[in-house]
Amino acid sequence: MMKDTKGLFVLIYMLLLPLFSMGQTSDLGNWLIYIGNKKLDNKWNIHHEVQYRNYNAIGDLEQLLLRTGLGYSVTTNTNVLLGYGFIHSQNYLDASSEKVNVDEHRIFQQIITKQRVGKLGLQHRYRFEQRFVEDIFKLRYRYFLGLNIPIKERGDTNVGWYLSSYNEIFLNGSGAIFDRNRLYGGLGCSITKNLRAEVGYMNQFFGASSRDQINVLLFANF
Repeated sequence: MMKDTKGLFVLIYMLLLPLFSMGQTSDLGNWLIYIGNKKLDNKWNIHHEVQYRNYNAIGDLEQLLLRTGLGYSVTTNTNVLLGYGFIHSQNYLDASSEKVNVDEHRIFQQIITKQRVGKLGLQHRYRFEQRFVEDIFKLRYRYFLGLNIPIKERGDTNVGWYLSSYNEIFLNGSGAIFDRNRLYGGLGCSITKNLRAEVGYMNQFFGASSRDQINVLLFANF
């Protein structure tokens, strides 16, 4: 395990080194993400996550997202969840270096289904959001399709290196229907059965513009 962990840290360092060297002059953003899941019993679970999003490599905050929820496993491969999120954004004003702070409270419901096709793992997530952005109420629908492909496993523990990819589309409940689309690809390592880390690239497309992100993720199950 120590050998694979050391290799993971080297991978993360090599991918992040160009970002730190570019600093504030780069348009390439960076998201640091922690996603946790606590099983209460065979049916109930608590989801929790923290996302620290930067416009550049680090130090220029774009958004801080805190999310939690209570989930229930209908079957082994299907989980329904009711959740809450708090999102603090620091948005740049047009053609200006000044920022404006925007806070959002979000209630959401979601269904996650998982399946396997050979060694390929598939995940579908359907999420419905009720968003309270300052004094404005919005509705949004999201569909996420994720793929997980193991590329190196270690014995009977079924842990090792893997490739990860997903596409997620966001649709508004009113006004312009299309909100955004996220396309992601990454390389991950299952350090143990309950802990894995991942580094990847994401393109976020808004219709008239797009942004590129380097994402660093840590997943933990308790």
